Amino acid sequence: METKDIRRIYSILEKEVKKFDNPFAESVQEKYKDPFFVLVATILSARTLDKTTAKVCEKLFKEVKGINDLEKISISKLEKLLYPVGFYKTKAKHLKELPIVLKERYNGRIPEEIEQLLELPGVGRKTANLVVSVTFGKPGICVDTHVHRITNILGIVKTKTALETEMALRRILPKELWTKTNYLFVTLGQNICFSRKPNCRMCPIAKMCPFGLKKIK
Repeated sequence: METKDIRRIYSILEKEVKKFDNPFAESVQEKYKDPFFVLVATILSARTLDKTTAKVCEKLFKEVKGINDLEKISISKLEKLLYPVGFYKTKAKHLKELPIVLKERYNGRIPEEIEQLLELPGVGRKTANLVVSVTFGKPGICVDTHVHRITNILGIVKTKTALETEMALRRILPKELWTKTNYLFVTLGQNICFSRKPNCRMCPIAKMCPFGLKKIK
């Protein structure tokens, strides 16, 4: 797909997705305006429904408002607060390790670079890219199931894994589109382009999508 067509897709989506709620990470940033909360929320969201993670975060963030609170809280209490997110015991362990690493390596601050964030416990590329782009406004391409699936359906990439998709998008996309990628395609995937029954007739970019064109004929 040519760059001009990709830009057109992004332009259309930017106008159309405003009617929907923000994806989870963006909503956390909008509410708390602090990278700590986005980092923790994104770590917890792995393999867990956003609805579940949101409820847990609302409860957790009443008691844990920074790395000092994470240091003080007991692992048993933290586990209770994190239930029922997926792998809550492992995530509690990672969160308890987080203040130690941050204080030892980054003076207690959340780092702003992807490679540095990847050194933190429980942080993978998805989380690192999301924190960088959502909280610091730096170029990052967070690829989740929605981004991977929809960019392949559109023909922007032809990849088999999320990592392959991220690396392909880094080569293909102009940098000014990087931070918009997750927001646009997650919003589209959560509200219109469902994995099982995509609502192609309601999709604003259906005419630019090989799959959508077949459905709306």
